[in-house]
Amino acid sequence: MNHIVYILHSQKLKKFYTGYTSNLLKRLDFHKNAEARKFTYNSDDWAVVFTINCRSKTQGLSIERHIKKMKSKIYIQNIIKYPEISLKLLDKYKN
Repeated sequence: MNHIVYILHSQKLKKFYTGYTSNLLKRLDFHKNAEARKFTYNSDDWAVVFTINCRSKTQGLSIERHIKKMKSKIYIQNIIKYPEISLKLLDKYKN
């Protein structure tokens, strides 16, 4: 099974969205067809800009929570620009 933390970006909204999934294609379809009360409903141009392949669901959810807790667009931009940050996250949240 895949365990993926993903970062989406909307050029239209100039916003990022971070999530976890075990099936990226299915999850992207969910975002493209999001209901009005979902965050990703506000735009139709979400694109995957970064992924982190995790060893387990626990690790993936921990990394997703870490990124979201930072509440920082700059932090996300740095993860994308400097992929070694994701290696440190994988090491920090080992099972």
